[in-house]
Amino acid sequence: MSLLDNLAGGLMGGGGDSPVNAVLEMVQKYPGGISGLVSAFQEKGLGEVASSWVGTGANLPVSASQISSVLGDGPLADIASKLGGNASGQLASLLPQVIDKLTPGGEVDEGALGKGMDLLKGLMG
Repeated sequence: MSLLDNLAGGLMGGGGDSPVNAVLEMVQKYPGGISGLVSAFQEKGLGEVASSWVGTGANLPVSASQISSVLGDGPLADIASKLGGNASGQLASLLPQVIDKLTPGGEVDEGALGKGMDLLKGLMG
């Protein structure tokens, strides 16, 4: 299954305000995109965790408190306005999967994020 098929499968039925949409937007807006996000995890001592999402093996889990530590209040407040409730908890669940799907060959390809966003826009009409 291709990257676009995987993203489409994750997005179908989840309107414009879907959690996956919110996570994709957050990753797109993050300074440096996927690479910048992975670097932020590395700087907080969570490089092995973030690298597992990019790599081709199993995704290591991340906790809500780790997400909060890496992202800080600004990005969390923004995504919380879209997701409601426990944004860091939802990100802990979704972010590894989204990064994994955006890096299917185990390499960061910032173009994949643009393709995912284009697909999302097409699906949402």
